[in-house]
Amino acid sequence: MAGMTYLAKGQRWVGRNRRQWGFGLLPGLLTFAGYAAAFVVLFFRADNVIDWATPFADDWASPWLGIFRGALTALLFGGGLLLALISFTAVTLLVGQPFYEELSERVDRAEGGTVPESGLPLWRELWISARESLAVLCRVALWGVLLFALGFVPVVGQTVIPAIGFCISGFFLTEELTAVALQRRGVPLRERLRMLRSRKLLALGFGVPLTLLFLVPLVAVFVMPGAVAGATLLVRDLTGEAAPEPVEDAGAFDRS
Repeated sequence: MAGMTYLAKGQRWVGRNRRQWGFGLLPGLLTFAGYAAAFVVLFFRADNVIDWATPFADDWASPWLGIFRGALTALLFGGGLLLALISFTAVTLLVGQPFYEELSERVDRAEGGTVPESGLPLWRELWISARESLAVLCRVALWGVLLFALGFVPVVGQTVIPAIGFCISGFFLTEELTAVALQRRGVPLRERLRMLRSRKLLALGFGVPLTLLFLVPLVAVFVMPGAVAGATLLVRDLTGEAAPEPVEDAGAFDRS
């Protein structure tokens, strides 16, 4: 699929600029450390949270009390993992906004020679990015609640629904990554979503494999710079910008 091609191209692009790829790991590492700390706290406090949330079950006979609260604990961890998966990209992009902006600009310059600019100050770009990321997370949360409920449907809930969930996660992951380049082009969230819906196979081909990769611990940290580069290349396709033969950018980052 074309989306997977852009994902591979992005990884090759940062492979030719390894110094900045190494620098690009820092936002992901910081975000990963924060999420890891949150899961450690959740691990030690999950039982207390479930006990506090279900006082009505205190008098239930064994083994129903253990089964009920054990299931809720599993759902809590599963929901936390899904939330982490969905929000990791948004948080990492927010933390690493200055670098990823620069990386995206370098890709545009190498591929087309021109660099679209928003003309906004950094604080304004960060505010817009945070606001729109929150809007995306709300949309994903609504989908998550719906899919969670459908997950209890026999057979379909254990086969079709998880596949749909990966597609939805992949679509919104593509939106978050392409937002870096599209925001510089002055494209608002609503228009970005419309563009991606018009090229669903392209968006899913890019986002779904990346979602599966992100399930492997630490992989998201190492592929994030390449994912941003690939998303910029994908944006150039979405916007119909000229795509001449790539120009080597060897040394472009050596000035950093």
